[in-house]
Amino acid sequence: MSQSIDFEAFRNEWLEEIIQGNPSTVELGNRFSRKLIAHWLDVDESSDDIVYCDGAGDGGIDVAYLNRSQSIVDEGTEEGDTWYLVQSKYGKAFTGLATLLIEAQKIIDTLDGKRNNLSSLAQDLLERLLNFREQASERDKLVIVFATQEPLNEQEKRVLDDIRAFGANRLGEIFDVEAISIATIHQRQPIPKKHVIRINIPLNAPDAKGDKLLVGAVKLIELYKFMKEYRDQTSDLDQLYEKNVRRFLGTRRKVNKAIKDTLEQEPENFGLFNNGVTIVVNNFDKANRGFDLVEPYVVNGCQTTKTIWNVLKSKLESGGTGSNSKLKEWKEKLDKGVVLVKIVKVGSDGQDLLTLITRYTNSQNAVSEKDFIALTQDFQTWQEQIKDKYNLFLEIQRGGWDSQKGLQKQNPTNHQFKNWANAFDLLKVYGAGWLGKAGIAFGTSQAFLPKGSVFKEMNDQIGVDDLYAAYLLQKKANEKYEFGQKHRQTRRFTRFMFYMVVIELLKAVMIDAGIKQTNTNVTKSFLKLFNSEGIFNSEGNLACNELLETAVQVTDEYMTEGIEESVYKEPECKSGDVKGYIRGEKLGEKDYSPKLFELLAIHKRTMKRSTGGQHSPFSLVLEAIKLE
Repeated sequence: MSQSIDFEAFRNEWLEEIIQGNPSTVELGNRFSRKLIAHWLDVDESSDDIVYCDGAGDGGIDVAYLNRSQSIVDEGTEEGDTWYLVQSKYGKAFTGLATLLIEAQKIIDTLDGKRNNLSSLAQDLLERLLNFREQASERDKLVIVFATQEPLNEQEKRVLDDIRAFGANRLGEIFDVEAISIATIHQRQPIPKKHVIRINIPLNAPDAKGDKLLVGAVKLIELYKFMKEYRDQTSDLDQLYEKNVRRFLGTRRKVNKAIKDTLEQEPENFGLFNNGVTIVVNNFDKANRGFDLVEPYVVNGCQTTKTIWNVLKSKLESGGTGSNSKLKEWKEKLDKGVVLVKIVKVGSDGQDLLTLITRYTNSQNAVSEKDFIALTQDFQTWQEQIKDKYNLFLEIQRGGWDSQKGLQKQNPTNHQFKNWANAFDLLKVYGAGWLGKAGIAFGTSQAFLPKGSVFKEMNDQIGVDDLYAAYLLQKKANEKYEFGQKHRQTRRFTRFMFYMVVIELLKAVMIDAGIKQTNTNVTKSFLKLFNSEGIFNSEGNLACNELLETAVQVTDEYMTEGIEESVYKEPECKSGDVKGYIRGEKLGEKDYSPKLFELLAIHKRTMKRSTGGQHSPFSLVLEAIKLE
C-alpha cells in the first residue's frame, strides 16, 4: 500500500473504540492500557496470560503480562522469562516527571513488599512476582512499562534512567523500565509514513568506500552508544528491528550464551568470534568521525546487538562512585573490542531488496518467524486475495486496522473495508479447529509461526477460503457466544476448544453426506453454512446456528463441574488443574480426552433427534452442506 497515514490521524482512529459509549474515567484508562499493551506485545487483549488489576489497591500495576520463553533456539542459546508491569496514564492522568517518579516508587515498593492494603487481584499477582524474583536467573527480566498517550519528552526520558538505577538497586539486575505510547504502535506500521522526521543517528565507524555498501569494524562501545542514542530519540528500541522483527529481541528474546561469555570475559576478541551485524538504511552520509545513518534498521545480528546492549548497559550504567579493579580492567579490554558492521543503502523504496537482505542474512539464525509475518510473501498475497474475494482487511501487523480506517477516512474514494481480522489469530483458529490443535493454540504461539510445526502442517493447504472460514467462526465465537470473555466462567479459556468442537461436529455430518473429511472440504462445507457470498438465506442461517449452538452446549457442559462427562473427570486432568489440562498438546486426542469424546458422541446422537415435526439439527446441516 503506497498511501500513508500521519500520526494525528492514526491516534484519533486508534482511540475511537476507547472513547466510544461515554465511558467513565476509570474505564477509559482500562481500555487504553489493554489495547496499548496488546498491540505493543502483539497479543490478544483477551489473552489469559494478561492480568488486569487496575483500580483501588492495585499497587501501581494496571496490567501485567508474563512473556514466557517459548522459542525453539539453537544449542548454546538461552532465553528467559519477562514480566511486564504496566502503569497506564491516559490523557490528563499523566502530568510529567512527577507521575513517572511517584508511580515508579509505588510499583517498586509493591515489588519489594513495602505496600499493604492491596486488592485481592494485586495480592495474587504480587505472590507470583515474589516467586518469580526468588527463582529468577540472569536471563529473566522484570520490566516496568509506562504507557502514555503521547511520547515522553527529552527530560522525561532522562528520568527513566534514574528510575532504572533506583529500581536495580532495590530489586537487582533483573529490573528495567520502558516507555510506550500510541506513537510506538504508529511507528511500527508497515505503511510508509509522510511528513515524518527521518531518524538520523550517528555511528562512529571507519571510512569505507562504496555507493551502497559500507563494511568495517566498529568499536563495541560505539555501537552501544549508537543504540542508546536511537532509544533516546525514538523512545522505542524495538523500532531499530522493525524491518527484521516486529518485537524487539532485546529484553524479550533469546540471549546467546557464547556471545555473552565473550563480552564478559574477553571483549577485546569479540570481532574474531562474531559474524557481525547488518544494518540497512535509506541513506548514509560521511560525518566527522563516522557516518550519519538515515532510518537505520538492524536486519541481521539481533542476538549480537541484544547481547551487547544488555551486557554493556549492566556494566556501564549501574552507577556507583567508587572504583572496581576488575571493572576497570574489563573497560580497558572493551575499548579494544570491535564488531564487524555491514551498512547497506536500500533507499526509501527498496522493499524488495530489503526483504531479500533480511531473509538471506538471517537464513542461518534461529530468529522467531513471527518476526517475518509482515514481510512474508504468503501473508502479503493473502492480504490482497482476501480483499478481492471477500472484502475483508487482513491485518498482518497489530495496529494495521487502525491505520487502514484512518486511510479510508482520509481517502473516501479508495476501497472502504467494513470488516477485518488479524492474520496470526486466524492461523490459530484454523489450527485449533481444522487440525485439532486446540491445546497447542491455547498454550503457545510458537508452533503457529512460519517454520513452526503447526504452520508447516497447514501452510501447503491453507488459502484465503480457509482464512475467511476461520474469520467467520472466530467472529461468531467472540460476538455471539462471548468466548474468551473473563465474565463467562465456562468460556474464559475455551475458545480454541470451541473451534475444535464445531469442526468435529461438522465432520460427523460430512460422513453422512458422503463428503470426504479433508480440510479443504471442511472449509467448503463450513462456508456453505454461512453462505460465502454473504447472502444469509433462512435455511443456511438456521443450519449454521444449530451447529454452533450444539458446539456451545458441548463446551459449556464439558466445563461444568458435577457432570459425568466434564473436564474434571478426565483422567489426565491432575488435581483439578483445568487450565493446565486445556493447554495440553494432546487435548482432543481420544486417549487424553475420553470424556470429551463421550460428550461429543452424546451430542452427535442428540443432533439427529427432531421435535414437533421439525427438521433435526443434523438434517438441517446435512442439507445445507450438500447444496451446490
